[in-house]
Amino acid sequence: MDEKLLSAHGLSLEEYKRIIQLIGREPNEIELGIFGALWSEHCSYKSSKPFLKNFPTQAPWVLQGPGENAGVVEIDDKYAVAFKIESHNHPSYIEPFHGSATGVGGIIRDVLSMGARPVCAFDSLRFGDPREDGKREFIKDAKPIVQGVVKGIGFYGNCIGVPTVGGEVVFDEVYAGNPLVNAFCLGILRKDRIFRARATKVGQKMILVGSATGRDGIHGATMASAEFSKDTEEKRPNVQIGDPFYGKRLIECTLEVMDKNLIVGCQDFGAAGLAGSTSELGSKSNMGVKVYLDRVPLREEGMTPYEILLSESQERMLYVVDDDKVESVLSTARWYGLEAAVIGETTDTKRMEVFFKNQKVADLPISAIVDEAPVYERPRKKPAYLEKTRAFNQDTLEEVDILDAIKKVLSSPTISKKEWVYSQYDYEVGINTVIKPGSDSAVLRVKWAVKPQIDSEKAIAISSDGNGRWVYLDAYEGGKRVVAESVRNVYITGAKPLAITDCLNWGNPENPEIMWQFEQATKGMADACKILDVPVISGNVSLYNETVLSDKRINIYPTPIVVTVGVLDSVQNAIPSFYQEEGDLVVLVGEVDKSPMVDASEYLKEVHGKVLGKIPPVNLELEKKLGDFIRENRHIIKSSHDVSDGGLITALLESAFLDEKTFGLEISIDSKYRVDFELFDELRTIIVLSVSPENLDDLVNSLEEKNISYKVVGKVLGEPSLRLNVGSISLEEDMEVLKSIWKNVSL
Repeated sequence: MDEKLLSAHGLSLEEYKRIIQLIGREPNEIELGIFGALWSEHCSYKSSKPFLKNFPTQAPWVLQGPGENAGVVEIDDKYAVAFKIESHNHPSYIEPFHGSATGVGGIIRDVLSMGARPVCAFDSLRFGDPREDGKREFIKDAKPIVQGVVKGIGFYGNCIGVPTVGGEVVFDEVYAGNPLVNAFCLGILRKDRIFRARATKVGQKMILVGSATGRDGIHGATMASAEFSKDTEEKRPNVQIGDPFYGKRLIECTLEVMDKNLIVGCQDFGAAGLAGSTSELGSKSNMGVKVYLDRVPLREEGMTPYEILLSESQERMLYVVDDDKVESVLSTARWYGLEAAVIGETTDTKRMEVFFKNQKVADLPISAIVDEAPVYERPRKKPAYLEKTRAFNQDTLEEVDILDAIKKVLSSPTISKKEWVYSQYDYEVGINTVIKPGSDSAVLRVKWAVKPQIDSEKAIAISSDGNGRWVYLDAYEGGKRVVAESVRNVYITGAKPLAITDCLNWGNPENPEIMWQFEQATKGMADACKILDVPVISGNVSLYNETVLSDKRINIYPTPIVVTVGVLDSVQNAIPSFYQEEGDLVVLVGEVDKSPMVDASEYLKEVHGKVLGKIPPVNLELEKKLGDFIRENRHIIKSSHDVSDGGLITALLESAFLDEKTFGLEISIDSKYRVDFELFDELRTIIVLSVSPENLDDLVNSLEEKNISYKVVGKVLGEPSLRLNVGSISLEEDMEVLKSIWKNVSL
């Protein structure tokens, strides 16, 4: 076999030999394409699967865990939410606008296929530092990629009518040649109406509904499982093109046929196109499938069976339908202006048989395609760089002007306000967004006015986090902290965290140091999930996030993105991130007496130009206590904001920077530590609360009952001024000046 042909399909010679063993002959070109797509890292998880088994996936409230298009958790006795996150990293570097837009479209269909109405989206983004544009060789400038990605997300979400209600954006040079674009969607459904990607009996028809099939996206799954080089422009045809208006019609059509009980199963078209959707449906159903390619509606002339089967054209769904309901499904789809055709049926052969113009062009055992992909126990080695990074001693840092340091951290593209991003998103469509972008978590009402009608008193809180710097410096402890940070951002709204979905963005798994990071980080994440009682119900792994240059390879930081979903009994119970009233007291709760450290901090990177340090263990038992404390006292807590990127001073200031008003602050912190350490530490679990003076005693009593440390450090002022006393340092500044620095960073 020509090794170039194998390489084009992402297969090794050893994998090709395994294919021959499984099917008892050499595959033809179409069959080779099927194996190349379904055996890719993107589809098979062949390097990561052994480590994903560590994650807890079950809880009494989990209705569907990993293995379906999305996970599902119940929120009350009638309703549930389905959610998932996935990556669209490589397509978004090659074609930022369409790469990000189709990432949004794909994750919306994953949630839709479970029977849920998609009600919100999130995005977690990583880019190179735009301040370095023009200085890189063979790597694109960051600014056009950022602008294209944000426009693509806004375009698709705005047009399809699914609000993008939150997310995060981080800038670091390690992502310059390989940005991360992770898209999340959540939908609401009745808990007794979950649909799955499976047939219920032999002879049921498979109906393709949605857009016509073109040549866009062929080899998309294979491209997503390869590293980048200066030749990546050649992969532009592998990026799909989305049409959100078609997507909107597909949502309404799918929900209608589900509501009328016209279909028994549903599978979206994602990676590997028709080959992936039909074979995976056959595998989950423990059946075979017959597929007739000449029945597939096409939008381009002369498409070959190979192209039809592996096209990743967007806005397509596969319905499983009983014979007596086929005409009703077809007429419903046509009413919505969608293409629709019976393109196959289920069989008892457990084989995938593909026909084109009365000729069988592929005949493979489904188990070989879906279940028998190789699973690699790749070598693992502790990274050599850790000896240097862990030798860092913060006491060797030069002391700096504190006010200048505050301004420099606030102006960091990672810390600064992201209004220039979310202002491009229609985050209020559906009028269910209670807490909007810019807070620790988004909060939504569980209501929907159209079919299926949903009306619950509950609210949903959602937050995403993923500090790759932590995991780079200590994979195990960093993995734990990423989970804890995401969960914390949900519980500080007053919500009960229910479950997480994760997207594990890593470098080249053939590098033993990368796989060591992966093993350690997933162990840390799993341990945190178990203690915090948040099972992992869905997710995605994205490997080969590296850039190959003539003289070196640049791997991204190991970046697990974690989205936590929680539930509130009522929207009235949601706690905002911002101060509410002049005269309220500011209280720090948590590890307020612990010695601070600026290891791994934004301050260390922005002010001192270093990415070094140790990551101490996060106190997960304290996190649980804090969550209980917040929920029990949410009736008197007026605002709640956790200390994270940018440290304590950033958390204190951000809570004063409302859109319509700027509060002032009078803060006094009695500290025996260096002022920069106290203000810029990001590794202590501390929450900044505000409370009315008359409720302080009740708050303190509750803290002392739970043995949680606290400090009352100041009050909220009506005039926009900062009066800060920390240890021996006192400073004053106009809060409008600080807010302007934080707010006016844009691309």
